[in-house]
Order: sequence, then structure tokens, then C-alpha cells
Amino acid sequence: MPNFYTEHPELKFHLNNPMMERICQLKERDYRDKDEYDYAPQDYADAVDSYDKVLEITGEITGEVIAANAEGVDQEGPHHANGRVEYASGTKANLDAMVKAGLNGMTMPRRFGGLNFPITPYTMCAEIVAQADAGFGNIWSLQDCIETLYEFGNEDQHSRFIPRICAGETMSMDLTEPDAGSDLQSVMLKATYDEANGCWRLNGVKRFITNGDANIHLVLARSEEGTHDGRGLSMFIYDKNDGGVDVRRIENKLGIHGSPTCELVYKNAKAELCGDRKLGLIKYVMALMNGARLGIAAQSVGLSQAAYDEAVAYAKDRKQFGKAIIEFPAVYDMLAAIKAKLDAGRALLYQTSRYVDIYKALDDIARERKLTPEERQEQKRYAKLADSFTPLAKGMNSEYANQNAYDCIQVHGGSGFMMEYACQRIYRDARITSIYEGTTQLQTVAAIRYVTNGSYAATLHEFEAVPCAPEYEVYLDRIKEMTRKFEACTAAVKEAQNQELLDFVARRLYEMAAVNIMSHLLLQDAGKAPELFGKSLDVYVNYAEAEVEKHFNFIRKFKAEELANYRH
Repeated sequence: MPNFYTEHPELKFHLNNPMMERICQLKERDYRDKDEYDYAPQDYADAVDSYDKVLEITGEITGEVIAANAEGVDQEGPHHANGRVEYASGTKANLDAMVKAGLNGMTMPRRFGGLNFPITPYTMCAEIVAQADAGFGNIWSLQDCIETLYEFGNEDQHSRFIPRICAGETMSMDLTEPDAGSDLQSVMLKATYDEANGCWRLNGVKRFITNGDANIHLVLARSEEGTHDGRGLSMFIYDKNDGGVDVRRIENKLGIHGSPTCELVYKNAKAELCGDRKLGLIKYVMALMNGARLGIAAQSVGLSQAAYDEAVAYAKDRKQFGKAIIEFPAVYDMLAAIKAKLDAGRALLYQTSRYVDIYKALDDIARERKLTPEERQEQKRYAKLADSFTPLAKGMNSEYANQNAYDCIQVHGGSGFMMEYACQRIYRDARITSIYEGTTQLQTVAAIRYVTNGSYAATLHEFEAVPCAPEYEVYLDRIKEMTRKFEACTAAVKEAQNQELLDFVARRLYEMAAVNIMSHLLLQDAGKAPELFGKSLDVYVNYAEAEVEKHFNFIRKFKAEELANYRH
């Protein structure tokens, strides 16, 4: 029977990364729960064994249930009637299987009914689910909105809402409006305080809301009368049980059909404030979006894995001119590129998730006690690394998912254009990943300061100091030369002191930083597991060198006065 975890040993490799020991120690508070909960881990080995078993269960459910339902869900989609959403029949079966397996509220503390998992094994589950059905992944993985409520809500809200998510209820984050897409400072959904009833009331419209008829919503709304920027926005919790929100329509989308994308009408809907007023966008949505972006990176890696598996299976089976097409260089070149981008992107995803795990765990500990000076330094270091790596992980993996899905169809040839092959669904599902939760262009905006302030360069130089096996030193030398070209381009653009020029070439600098970082991460992985990553290292460094050279030549030769030729 198919198992989307055990079939991919790369996942277990990342689960056993040395950083996980520190992550488990922090998350488990030195394993203090073992005295209160019989299922809590006794030590590090026990914790990793627990993650491994849950991942295996997730892999079994995704392989046997969710993947089997994916085509039917894609064709049926959700239904809209009387202001409500009804999931496709296959989606209901998927949710039922995941709830029965206890795969909800995974990162939440045990006192609320959660599994107290770190972000990293949870992210692996999200990748596996997305491999089976990216649309269902949107519904199931939105449970991670509860991280924001846990981080910024009060104890009363924790006790009322978190156990419901752990029991299987669904969530959504209601941010976008018809006139406020990427520019969330323009959100106008109105929040007014109802003195008579001691609650807030929400009025207005939200659009493009993933899983918009969820049980519990986190809503960005304007609480401060007369404001028009981000400082007038607060975060609210809306409970579907209280009524007041109707689904006006479900969007008719290119892909991720199983995931209902809704337009919502708020009519005096009862809500409660989450955290403090005026910090909705400035603090809470930023935390929410960073979590969501990591989730889309995981979804993208899952789609890349699906694209690779479909392409390899077809290439082995399809015969032309008397032999399987996988034997033709034109085909195995595409397959090798898909696998290399998959392995590089996955390495970046889990390096990012480990950074997030450490700083989030220390943040949580700081609510219980004062951090030591060493812990504060550790928290600050990993928060910065997480913030700098998240836009790379989201942007690059979503672009790779699109490229890999494209090549998967190309491997299929004419059959890839036929609706009965899964590659067309993977292709349609992948397209949204580089758009929602911040386009790749916005990921570049989030990342560019780490280019100009030298953070990425500093990280690359730290990676250069990581011991390298003698047989891989040639790759290290090549990556060092790529880094030199990245730094030269950065210096040249900064020296020009032209903001428009910086904005124009930012995407190229962003990609140069990203492929350098991924090359280093693959080099480290190949040194530990050459049987898993040795081939991908060679293929990816060849690819990365060509990408760096392309951007290096463009930036080196480009003149600021040429910008006029690009304006329309």
C-alpha cells in the first residue's frame, strides 16, 4: 500500500537533523510532560520516534485515502447553498480520516489536546498532505492559524478555542478584501465596539478567503475610526457558531478545486479582540503570514514531489523507438532537474522550519520565565534567520513547483494535456503557490534588505566554514565563486545609490542568494547521505552556476538609464 512518508527517505533524513535535539529539548521543556501525560516523550530518542510514527500514519492516510480521492474532489469541488459551504464528498472523507487519526492541533500543548509537535515534523505532514492533494492541504493545514491565537490570545481564548481545533474544527484567516489584496494597509472591514453586549461587531466584505466557511476565523479589521493605514487595524476572532457571516459565493478557480475560496459578507457579526488594538497588521498578521508562507513552501515541495513521482512513473512506462523514454537524454535531463530542485527546495524548507522552531520555542518559554542572556541571544539569532529564510523558502519553492509541474507535463508529452492524467491537476494546483500568501515579487521585497545589509552573505560565509568531505571540495569551491559573484553584484547595485535600480534588479539578487544557500545546504546533505543527495548536488550546482552567471552578466552590464526602456 502506498505511504507518502516511508516512500521518501529524504523526509526521515531531515527529521533526524542534529538541530532537532535542541528543538525537542526546548519544545518539551526538558521533557517535563512525561510525568503528567503517558504519551509524552521520555527523551529525545522517544520524541523523534513519536514524530516518525505520526508521519508514518500521515503517509498512510495520504497514500491510501487522500490521494485516492484527489481526482474526484477536483472534479466535484465544494458546493454553495444558503450562504454556506459544503465540502466535496471526498474532502469530507479526508477530514474524517485525519480527525480520527488525531492529526489536528499538532503543534499545540498537550493540555489543550494537542500533540505538542515542533513546527518541523508538522511541516513534513503538510508537505505529505499536499503531495496527495494540494487543495485539501489548504483546509487541513490552516489549523496552523491557531499558532497566532496561541501566541497573542489570552488564557480564556486559549481554553475556549484551541481544544476545538485539536478536536478537528477548521480555521481560516480573513485578510484580503476586494480593494485590499497585497496592500493590507487598505483593509476597511469595520470593527465597532458594542457597549451594550460587551463585544465587537464586524461589518464589510472579505474576498479570496481560503476555507472561508471555517469554524473559527482570524479577521483583520479596522477598529480605529478615521484611520486609513496599518496603525488602525486590529485582529479579531470570529466564531461561526455566533452567526453573522454569510458566504456570498465560492470562486471558480483554475486549481486547488477542493479548497473553497470564498467571498464573505460580515453583517454585524459578533467577534472578540485578539491581543491588543492597533497591532493587527503591524504584529499579528506578520506572524500569521510568516507561518502561512512556510505552509505554502511545504505545499510547493509536496507538489514538486508529486510532479517528480508522476514524471518518473510515466517515463519508465512509456516506450518510444523501442525503449522507455526515461533512457533518452532529453527526458532524463528534465527528470534530474526536477529532482535537484525538489531536493534543494526541501533542504531550504526544513532549514527554515528548524530556525522557526528554535525561536518560537524560546518565545513561548519567555512567557513562563525570564530567558537567560544566552537564550535571549539564541532567540534573537534564530528569529533573524527565520525571518530572512522564510521569503526564500516560500518564493523559490513555489517557483520550483511551477517549473517542475510544467516539466512533468512535458515528460508526458501529448498525454500530459489530457485530463485523465494527474499531471494536469498538479500543474493547475501549483500555479497559485507563487501568488497567494504574498507573490514571489513580495517575497523579494521581504528579502531584499537581507541582501543589502549583508545577512545572506554572512550566512553563506558561515556555511563555507562547515567541514566538507574531500570528494566534495570541488563543489564548495564552485559555490564560493558563485557567492563572490553575488557579493560583487550586490556591491555594484548599492554603490549606484539608485532605489529604482535596486528595486528593478532585486529579484535577480534574491535568486542569486537563494541558489547559493540551497547549493550549500545540498552540499551539507550530500556529505551526510550521498546515496540520497549526491546526484542532486551535482545537477543543482550545475543549474545554480548557470543561474548566477545569467544574473551576474545582466547586472554587471545593465545601466540605470536603460530603465526607461522597461517602463510602460
